[in-house]
Amino acid sequence: MSTKIFYNTLLLASTFFFALITNAQNVIAPLKPNWQNLDLANDGVLGISTEKAYTELLKGKPHKPVIVAVVDGGVDINHEDLRNVIYTNLKEVAANQQDDDKNGYKDDFHGWNFIGSAKGEVHYDNLEVVRLVREQSSKFEQAKRSSFKGEELAAYKKYNEMKADIEKRTAAAQANLQGLIRFKRLLSDTLLVRLKRENATSDDLKKFYSRNYREYFVVQTLINHMVLYGNVNDFIKFELDYPIQHYQEQLYYNLNINFNSRDTVGDNYADSKESAYGNANVTGPDADHGSHVAGIIAASRDNDLGIKGVANDVSIMSVRTVPVGDERDKDVANAIRYAVNNGAKIINMSFGKAYSYNRQVVDEAVKYAMGKGVLIVHAAGNENQDNDILPNFPNRIYEDKTGIAPAWIEVGASGPLNTNEVKAIFSNYGKTSVDVFAPGVNIRSATPNSTYSIKSGTSMAAPVVTGLAALIWSYYPKLTALQVKEIILKSVQRIDNAVVVKTEDSAKNMLFTDLCISGGIVNAYNALQLAATY
Repeated sequence: MSTKIFYNTLLLASTFFFALITNAQNVIAPLKPNWQNLDLANDGVLGISTEKAYTELLKGKPHKPVIVAVVDGGVDINHEDLRNVIYTNLKEVAANQQDDDKNGYKDDFHGWNFIGSAKGEVHYDNLEVVRLVREQSSKFEQAKRSSFKGEELAAYKKYNEMKADIEKRTAAAQANLQGLIRFKRLLSDTLLVRLKRENATSDDLKKFYSRNYREYFVVQTLINHMVLYGNVNDFIKFELDYPIQHYQEQLYYNLNINFNSRDTVGDNYADSKESAYGNANVTGPDADHGSHVAGIIAASRDNDLGIKGVANDVSIMSVRTVPVGDERDKDVANAIRYAVNNGAKIINMSFGKAYSYNRQVVDEAVKYAMGKGVLIVHAAGNENQDNDILPNFPNRIYEDKTGIAPAWIEVGASGPLNTNEVKAIFSNYGKTSVDVFAPGVNIRSATPNSTYSIKSGTSMAAPVVTGLAALIWSYYPKLTALQVKEIILKSVQRIDNAVVVKTEDSAKNMLFTDLCISGGIVNAYNALQLAATY
């Protein structure tokens, strides 16, 4: 699923009580700002040593700009920390309603939007599994199982599996929503009334006398998270109000088989070869996720504002493709082709889903990108699953069995401390399907209207790697996409100790080489040292 925000604080049970989804190290440890760019030896956190690389390896060295396409939900191109790094198509005249560069897209001054039109913007969409069930329901709901044989019978069984999946997801969303609402009600109506302070601090909470286990659990949860939010109000905003909105959106839109927003785009959805649709609104109605991703890659490093991106000479091309819900394969394919055709060297894709409608059309676009020497960086997903067993789409394996995309990097998420819990508890993994890990826990980055927020997910880890690839290419522009990938994988900070992989009811120790191909976490200092030898 294309998750706009990964809520990594609470896993809500169907009962009133909650269980913390993430261990203290991954969620609530006090983190230094910009930790993903810091160094383990110098700073005590398992960042990628970007600042060390700038100080010791890159000072005074020439570099060239690299265009990076952020295929996402939109980017706030006017953000104070992004506006100086936004891609500009100099062959196009902005807002003159003309296709000045004759590339098929009018006014694509900063990129393109494949989920909008003159009618408006797609904000929400279904999960792919919901769209598949809706499409197949007329065939399977009115027929008897006895009439199906061979491939049709297999398709019918798959249809029923998908229906069951929707029911399971719906029940989980309802339970989580109700649990959050109950938690907030107890917090607001009981604890804050008794505390007599809406903006209670950690010291206030430590003095609080809990009358029962429910109150005790709520108080301890708040105390643990004060290192992130400082006060109860911010905790409520980021860990209750936003997740409540998220689950409401799931129920109203993502899982609602009667909701369909595609008419807004106005394309012929059945024509997978169609590409001339969309509009030039690269920000869209919800640029939260895309702006966060863009900031991690390339937020201005020299303006004394906000954050520091990994790369210091990048142009961010926004290709809006991902709604609140699952992206559509046709749009993803067109986004990849658009990015390639307009000069992007790297494509960041911080999205994924459990089902694919038209995998072939995406594969064809990926093959096109590979043929043009473009590097694709993709987030592995946030289900804590083994992608070797349960695939996450899109991925580098071609459906027609012609091989894999060679210049593709699949990224898992890591936490800040080099302990047996360095794997982010939510992160997907795979001995053969995931290449590397990168910081993806409590990453502070840009959000719309020149604001900043903390988010977690492989969506945050992937742009760390994208930024590193851009940094390498900027200083060593003669390298190929395959060489950049090879450098990144060969130069990782190896994790030699066993790490814990937790599930709802168990935990097991695994070697990091069983979690990803490289067996480590990307490291900019090591990568740039290695790049200098090529």
